[in-house]
Amino acid sequence: GFTDHVALGNEEWNPWDVDEKNQLAASQQRYEANLKMIKYARSHVEQTSLRVQIWGKAAIGLYLWQHIFGGHLEPADVTAQWREGSQNAGKTYFSFLTGPSVVPGYFSVEAEHVVLVLNGREPAKIAYATQWLHYAQTLMESRKIQHVAVVLLGNEQCNNAWIQPYLKRNGGFVNLLFVTYDYAFVNEEDIFQWPLGVATYRNFPVVEPSWSMLHDPRSYLCNFLGTVYKNSSRETLIKILKQDGLDKLCWIAAREQWQPQETNESFKNYQDALLQSDLTLCPVGINTECYRIYEACSYGSLPVIEDVMTPGDCGNSSAYHSAPLQLLKTMGAPFIFIKNWKELPAILEKEKKMSLQEKIQRRKKLLEWYRNFKAWMRQKFINTLENSFLPGDKG
Repeated sequence: GFTDHVALGNEEWNPWDVDEKNQLAASQQRYEANLKMIKYARSHVEQTSLRVQIWGKAAIGLYLWQHIFGGHLEPADVTAQWREGSQNAGKTYFSFLTGPSVVPGYFSVEAEHVVLVLNGREPAKIAYATQWLHYAQTLMESRKIQHVAVVLLGNEQCNNAWIQPYLKRNGGFVNLLFVTYDYAFVNEEDIFQWPLGVATYRNFPVVEPSWSMLHDPRSYLCNFLGTVYKNSSRETLIKILKQDGLDKLCWIAAREQWQPQETNESFKNYQDALLQSDLTLCPVGINTECYRIYEACSYGSLPVIEDVMTPGDCGNSSAYHSAPLQLLKTMGAPFIFIKNWKELPAILEKEKKMSLQEKIQRRKKLLEWYRNFKAWMRQKFINTLENSFLPGDKG
């Protein structure tokens, strides 16, 4: 049951129950059940049996904490040197630390169980991540901490061999690994797939669904704002859109070079494009999974995903029958998956004929799915840590 993920605030205005009067009673019951549960949780705060400190040393830590956990950080200023937050969840008290001032040896370790959020995308990041792992190992050896889990922004080609020796199964000390992209070593025992999420390094916000986001007609059938790499399927996509004059019906802004940092204006344009389009086109980049998928979900714009495996070592195993995007597919993501952009004109023709009412229903379904997806990831994360870290359980 995910009842514990519904914050009180969400129940005051629930866009999914607007038209269904008979569901008001159910909503009221849920509200009262939540109240009871919150009171119950408060009276049982002292019963948390696990204290976990999360050290957020990669931007995906903010997706974990603010988007999946719905946690807050003080101070709110994203440029602050030190930010922290805490919450009770399940049998666990979580605290989260992030910012440039969180440096090995220069902050107090206040839990026996630690989750390290690391970036392993490229050699320089791996070198930095390794320093943190060695610090954690020293704390383990001196018995200051008992367990370590890692949430890893993996390499886009899934070359994550460097982390393997640190895993307990290989003689190391890391109990659990949550890793992004379709890493072939995911086994649902000690290695789990983790969602890439939104680009928190560009300060993509936590978006609350609004009435107008659900109900207003949108000006564009689709959008694609992004880098067009030479000889990529993105070039094909742009050609197909221009050929049929479909680029007039969509918000298309292509650039030739990737920019890690947005300007305020380009970022606002991007958010507006998501909000003003029924579909968001997601051509493959270096990996099929991209921030754009999750960002489109945040604004109720349906991702149209180029469902092809990218070169590298992602998903090359018998377990990966539904790769790429194994995690999203397993969770029943209601996206449009295509194998080739030549399928796009037919999809857009269908879009033109859809009524606003049908689009509203689709947005509701998408936003509700995304809300449930985050709740499920949170629950799975908590359960996995508790099963592994609590005494008497395995691990």
